[in-house]
Amino acid sequence: MILYKNDIEKLKTLIASHTKTFLLLDENTEKFSLQYFNSIELLKSNTKIVIPSGEQHKNIETVQLIWSKLVENHADRKALLINVGGGMVTDIGGFAASCYQRGIDFINIPTTLLGMIDAAVGGKTGIDFQGFKNQIGVFSQPLAVVVLFEFLESLPKRELLSGLAEIIKYGFIVDKFFLDAKLPLNHDFVVKSIEVKDEITRNDTTEQGRRKILNFGHTIGHALETYLIDHHKEIRHGEGVALGMFSALYLSEKYCSLNHDITLYYKDLYAKNFNRFDLNDIPIENLVEIMRHDKKNEGGDIRFVLIKDIGKPVYDVVVKPQDIIDSITYLIDYLKDAHYWDK
Repeated sequence: MILYKNDIEKLKTLIASHTKTFLLLDENTEKFSLQYFNSIELLKSNTKIVIPSGEQHKNIETVQLIWSKLVENHADRKALLINVGGGMVTDIGGFAASCYQRGIDFINIPTTLLGMIDAAVGGKTGIDFQGFKNQIGVFSQPLAVVVLFEFLESLPKRELLSGLAEIIKYGFIVDKFFLDAKLPLNHDFVVKSIEVKDEITRNDTTEQGRRKILNFGHTIGHALETYLIDHHKEIRHGEGVALGMFSALYLSEKYCSLNHDITLYYKDLYAKNFNRFDLNDIPIENLVEIMRHDKKNEGGDIRFVLIKDIGKPVYDVVVKPQDIIDSITYLIDYLKDAHYWDK
């Protein structure tokens, strides 16, 4: 169930049907976001569980902290956990709720653009493990996702761009309409992105078929995230996806006969919207090794989502390691190309 500001009465009804309600926030959400809850009286008096901010805390130790707080406050199986924050909070909160006493209800209230259109919707929950993203988790649908556009007003540009990358991803795999998204962002793009993700994931809840197309740009994007975060370098999830789509388009030309003009189009689109990254010193072989742990792989093969054309994705494409290396080299060369950046 997707709820918006005019659906607050429905949210109040959902909350009232539970014995106890807990708010899960990270340190940033607690500091910057609670002011937006003044109109939701039922949220103001509930027990808060505050966890550290940052992807490095998306681990089992933080889950144990959440479970300990639930136990200390006598949460039973009719308790409700409301996850308020970005993708890290909704991922880890959904996982903690799904395991506590074999599962309690949870509601996601995403506070970032990326959270609204991606992480909070679809029922994927999880934590990072041994340096790999989302290695431990379950599919578990939230009772509701509450989208409040007020949160977008306070987001820095970099956070908005991270979400914009996921919207543009829908342009390649679903409908070219999404390729026109840019900042300042029309809320129609957000609503339609949520509708697309909700429809795809509800018809393939455990990612056995069409849901896999949502991973376009993610195989290399996740590897970049994992490597850079592990080496204490900053990158947002959406930034990794925006970079990963380059390599995916390169590989789509090789494996799916994609028209090269689409790749050229994305080169211009990226330069207009996103930041330049310096990846010159990154060891490409290390990225390939990280990809070998990707959850989409089967039988030791590295699998990609590619496209035959705009709106025509293909999933489970087995890609050779040397072609992956070539595609990342192509990306790095683009980021050094003065034609796009020295303007």
